[in-house]
Amino acid sequence: MWPVVPRPRSLSGSGRPWQACGVAEVPSLIAEATKKSDLVWLCVPGHSRPAAVWHVWRDDSAYVVTGEGEQPAPGLVDAAGCDVIVRSADKGGRIVTWRASVSRLTPGTERWQEVVPGMLTARLNLTDAAEAEQRWARSCAVLRLTPTGELVEAGSTLPTGSLAGPPPPSPARTPTRVPFTLGRRRRGAEAS
Repeated sequence: MWPVVPRPRSLSGSGRPWQACGVAEVPSLIAEATKKSDLVWLCVPGHSRPAAVWHVWRDDSAYVVTGEGEQPAPGLVDAAGCDVIVRSADKGGRIVTWRASVSRLTPGTERWQEVVPGMLTARLNLTDAAEAEQRWARSCAVLRLTPTGELVEAGSTLPTGSLAGPPPPSPARTPTRVPFTLGRRRRGAEAS
């Protein structure tokens, strides 16, 4: 379930939280920080670990792609919302965490035609550039993360301590022996 967070504060001083439902603009803190950061962390309800994903910021929303051959974002496709953690582009520290509603773009729609070409140019190390859009339409999900108006963490509410956790379980292991190397002396061997 979603963590309990304090009610969002007004950013304009009017006493009312802003709304991103076309009524007011997204706060510049969210827009500028997310636009400058190439990587965001997504906290999806029901999943214990945030997922790091690259994104493209356009029209006051972040767009991500997940699926076959792309970045994993467990649970995001079926989620109605998530928390977006934005890091500093220069220092790497957390700047703001905002709540987003998640919606899927339908292939072939006007919004798809506006957003996906920009995402294709931003996608690094794309091996099948000519067929990537068709692959995304066929086996991936392009998702729009729109700010809902809730600032989960910002300014004085940001955590001050380390949020580092143990690494996830992995089949990778550190070798126990150093392989044979020519010219290397054995331990305990006397110099002659």
